[in-house]
Amino acid sequence: MNAPIGHYQYDSVDRDFLAARIDEFADQVARRIDGALTEDEFKPFRLMNGLYLQLHAYMLRVAIPYGTLDSRQMRMLAEIARTYDRDYGHFTTRQNIQFNWIRLEDTPEILRRLASVDMHAIQTSGNCIRNVTSDQFAGASADELVDPRVHAEILRQWSTLHPEFTFLPRKFKLAVSGSPEDRVAARFHDVGVIARPGPDGTLFRIFVGGGMGRTPAVGKEIFDSVREEDLLATLEAILRVYNAHGRRDNIYKARIKILVEALGIDAYREAVLAELAQMDMALYRLTPDMVAAIRARFAAPDLTAPPDAAATLEADRARHPAFDRWARSNTHPHRAPGYISVTVSLKPAGGIPGDATSSQIDGLADLADAYSFGELRITHMQNVVLAHVRQDRLFDLFQALDELGLATPNVGLVSDIIACPGLDYCALANSRSIPIAQKLSARFGDPTLQEEVGRLRINISGCINACGHHHAGHIGLLGVDKRGEEFFQITLGGRSDNNAAIGEILGPALPEDDTVDAIARIVDRYLSIRELGETFLDTLSRLGDAPFREAAYETA
Repeated sequence: MNAPIGHYQYDSVDRDFLAARIDEFADQVARRIDGALTEDEFKPFRLMNGLYLQLHAYMLRVAIPYGTLDSRQMRMLAEIARTYDRDYGHFTTRQNIQFNWIRLEDTPEILRRLASVDMHAIQTSGNCIRNVTSDQFAGASADELVDPRVHAEILRQWSTLHPEFTFLPRKFKLAVSGSPEDRVAARFHDVGVIARPGPDGTLFRIFVGGGMGRTPAVGKEIFDSVREEDLLATLEAILRVYNAHGRRDNIYKARIKILVEALGIDAYREAVLAELAQMDMALYRLTPDMVAAIRARFAAPDLTAPPDAAATLEADRARHPAFDRWARSNTHPHRAPGYISVTVSLKPAGGIPGDATSSQIDGLADLADAYSFGELRITHMQNVVLAHVRQDRLFDLFQALDELGLATPNVGLVSDIIACPGLDYCALANSRSIPIAQKLSARFGDPTLQEEVGRLRINISGCINACGHHHAGHIGLLGVDKRGEEFFQITLGGRSDNNAAIGEILGPALPEDDTVDAIARIVDRYLSIRELGETFLDTLSRLGDAPFREAAYETA
């Protein structure tokens, strides 16, 4: 068996399961089309298969487990974009991809095509455990302590069609990391899992009750050192307590964060321990043999590089200033000598965050084959990662990306904006997120200005559901409706790292163009008052929000 680089290799059991599931859904689609099922009857079936009904068309959300896929899968996504959508796909903050213009009658064939490359849309919606997300640099980052992908795959298999957790009080999101720096927003998930080595094997620190939306909350640590063999039992018990006691009478009070807040973390922990005490732990034990069997379905890349790879990269950077600028923002240190990880920005100046055309998706697949062992990662920041690039080939990759229009040097900078689709597509939205994201990225599009500003993240959500993660933005924007006009509420100080925090509202909401101007004045004020070496968050922490409030509203 030739396992793919970076992700789990399906076998006949997995493929037979997908085929049966698609046949079942195809029958449900046929019955909906001929009227045998009403929309209310059909809705739970389509949601469990990733199919939403939006403002103008159906939207299909395709799962990319722990954000990792291979080039053949990427090419299939391009084919679906060309054949069944309007020639593009939208990469999301859950490391998935969405197709926004799908016809209902086409969905069974789309799912069959996805299944032909071991992909699906199961549990990308509905009140179930959603796509398990992970660190975009998993297995590659120089600072990594434990590669989280094997455990992310174990959690994917455990959670798929789990008989107890198919109809939870509300949706449930899991993230897994193995690095000391939280790159998965673990504390903003229903459950966040952070792995580290222990004296007798892997240990897991678990946070519970995080989330955004109408009632944002930073997750609380429930356990510090769960043993690997007890991981599934512990998560099972956490979910059982939530499933039994989570509210079902009010959709706005149904997430686990509400239950954790109502009980308190100590009481919730005691309830979980009581559940564990009456469980048959042997039934849930994750043995070394089980972990090894899953790990064997992953292939590792051959990370040998010429001894002069690093020197070649330095020489290329010295000769090409534009390449040097891009390398400063769009690369990440790799664990292997002579290698580097690359983040491909899907945020060109004036572009739509997370969107890629079918030709760009195909092009990325080709570049993955040529430069990164055929493997790609989707980030929760709506970008794409080529995790294993030889340093002496980085300049060639940069030139190839430039030809695709994908060499924007802005990762982690002010124009690397995260935004949901908003009112252009979503029936729940109060405002459009895309136009203001485009205006802001154009406003800050100058690369020299972006480097001067430094690390500053803008997140935009079109409604209180916070799919754009505005609560975690250094600058967050929330779209609101004021008497039929789209306004935006500004928040400052959010972050999703180890010091996770919820942004604070700055003042009254503003119309779209006034909001763009206000953000520009906030950034200008930061540049004028920061001290040497300070980031935006540093300056905000030192001075508070008063100078930024004054700047934002001085001409409003």
